[in-house]
Amino acid sequence: MRNGPRRGVASTVVLLALLVTAGCDGGGDRPGGPAGPGGAADAPGEIVLASGRDVTGRGGVRQQLIEAWNGEQERKGSGYRARLVELPGSADQQRSQLLGALQSGSAEYDVVNLDVTWVPEFAAAGLVQPLPDALVDADVVKSVAATARWKDTVYAVPFNSDVGLLFYRRDYLKSAGITVPDLGKGTRWPVVQQLIGALDGAGRKLPDAYRKGWTAQLDASYEGLTVNGVEAFASATDDFALTDGDGRYAGSVDGLKTGLDEMRNRTQAAYTLPDAVHSDEADTLTDFTAGHTAFLRHWPYAYRTLHQSLSEEQLGVAPLPGRAVLGGQNLAVARGSQRSAAARQLVEFLTGRESERCLLDAGFAATRLSAYEDDQLTCKAAKPPGQATAAPTGERTDRMPRDAHGRPGYARDTLLPALENAVQRPRTPLYGAFTRTFAAELARLQGDDPPSDAQLAKELDTRLRKALPRG
Repeated sequence: MRNGPRRGVASTVVLLALLVTAGCDGGGDRPGGPAGPGGAADAPGEIVLASGRDVTGRGGVRQQLIEAWNGEQERKGSGYRARLVELPGSADQQRSQLLGALQSGSAEYDVVNLDVTWVPEFAAAGLVQPLPDALVDADVVKSVAATARWKDTVYAVPFNSDVGLLFYRRDYLKSAGITVPDLGKGTRWPVVQQLIGALDGAGRKLPDAYRKGWTAQLDASYEGLTVNGVEAFASATDDFALTDGDGRYAGSVDGLKTGLDEMRNRTQAAYTLPDAVHSDEADTLTDFTAGHTAFLRHWPYAYRTLHQSLSEEQLGVAPLPGRAVLGGQNLAVARGSQRSAAARQLVEFLTGRESERCLLDAGFAATRLSAYEDDQLTCKAAKPPGQATAAPTGERTDRMPRDAHGRPGYARDTLLPALENAVQRPRTPLYGAFTRTFAAELARLQGDDPPSDAQLAKELDTRLRKALPRG
């Protein structure tokens, strides 16, 4: 797509957004509504936001935030109302549905919730609109803010983030004779492997359910193996990058060989649950909860999920040793939206300070520093899971630990530093081609006769050069 016209559209959108902001509380109560990119007023009506599943459940925090925005519009009499549509299927299937809808020119969706790896693809294809830089301000965690742009233009505002974390069983470590069963922020993989060795030597001191030291999402049929692979590669090489700023291939055989060595070391059979090579997020949660492993690589939402069955004395969480992959979703306005100015106002509301605090309280990784650091900031727009119950006692049913200000107990000291230190997967409009190639080659490490690191690095380099444009 040509860059000249896009810069012109971006400038127009920025100017209009500033004019709207300067108006009466966003301009939603003016006759005809806020102005769209072409200068014409948006027609009142429904704004549809398409998204994947909300991990906080039916009627979860995303739906509650939508309802809060609708309440504001009703009080203003703006004539706008937002509706959340949850797309079925896997992430790959959801991506295909969104691509199909937006490429057809359909006005079915006004706002789309994009995985951070999809932003370059949707932006380069002209399927989403440029957005004002002001929507991604200094309050957004720096690493997270970098997911919003493609070639220096904002296309998708961070909604909820994600990052790899290491969950572990404190009670298992105590049973194995570990006197201080708490992992620090600087814990490295060799230390984790030493602890697994101690667990394996504990014998009958551990529950019968225990099988192997750790598990992760190593299934090559979806994104899990790519995520774990990038984490290993980024941990092994400083300033790791497989693509440049234009999405072109920037790797080398030597760099790939170093990353493969780290990946092989992490996934040794001596430490890893055999089922991990066929496991996704749900499978690994099940194995860890059942006591089959003492360590689990997972995402922030697992903190709340695991605490429903495990106490603080049993469960610990730490930043993933080395570098962790940044995940999450960003909100973008569809190019074909007939209510794009109102859609931008919805995006601004859903990604604002209070909304991010609500997302954090519900179990998501918030994208804004204020959600973690501003003790005066509270969530009034949504109710965290388990905060109210119809039980006669009125007790809180959610067992997730919280700090004195109502945040998840680990949010400020563990989750935020993990986000700040996280790395992105390769940024390219051809991300689908990258991840298919990368995962297919890494899967060869799981075979009965895996190739050497040198051989696999050379072949992986060749295939990535074919899948991605060269730098």
